Formats: sequence, structure tokens, C-alpha cells
Amino acid sequence: MRVLVLNGPNLNLLGTREPETYGAKTLNDLETLMMERFPEVEFTFEQSNHEGMLIDSLHAARGYDGIVLNAAAYTHTSIALRDAIAAIEVPTIEVHLSNVHAREEFRHRSLIAPVCRGVISGLGMTGYILATEALLHPDAT
Repeated sequence: MRVLVLNGPNLNLLGTREPETYGAKTLNDLETLMMERFPEVEFTFEQSNHEGMLIDSLHAARGYDGIVLNAAAYTHTSIALRDAIAAIEVPTIEVHLSNVHAREEFRHRSLIAPVCRGVISGLGMTGYILATEALLHPDAT
């Protein structure tokens, strides 16, 4: 199984950016965790602070078995990301480290959720693990 793990803006700063909200672990820690937890999965890990690069990564993901996507702030603003997810027809799970519904009002609305298979929010890096499990076992969800 091939899975793209795509992270959006500011997630390259994990471990140092607002650790009380996002935790002390880094993006490298996340990648190691996922590879150790799922040795049978061929992961591609990408992160970009640029909306267009995220869209290009989604377009290039045709042929993957699934996508774990943390679009970060673009979740709430990007119709272009929503359209890219819908266009590629690859099962996509939206994840967020923090509980977006317990934060500022503007974070409560996701423009990409309607075209994603599911949404996981507020469980830290465990959300990425659960998203991968859902992609591996789609009949169980």
C-alpha cells in the first residue's frame, strides 16, 4: 500500500511552535513513528507552506492508495485544495493535531471535509496513525 502523508503550512515547525497546542514532537518524529508502526506501508512524506505546492502534491498522488492530509490553516480557506482532493479521487483523511472545534471560531469550518473520507481532530500524532488504519482497513470504517 502506498500512502502520501501531506502536511501544510507551519507544520515544519512542530516541536517548537506552540508546544502547548501542538506538542513537543517534530515532523521527523511523526515520520519515524508512522514507518515503525506500519512497516508494510510505502509512505511518501511531504510538507509545504505553499498552497500551490500542496495542490501539485495532490495531483501527483494519483495512483496512491490513500492520503493522510493535514492542510493546517488551508483547511479553513482553500477551495483550491478542496477541488484538488475531489479531482484526484484518492481516499483522503483530514487530520489535525489539535481539536479545531475547541479553538477559535474560524477554525471550526473545514472546506475540505466534504470531499474527504473522514476527519480526525484533537488526538495529536495518534490521529495520523488512526487515519492510516482507516486507509488500510476501509471496510472497518
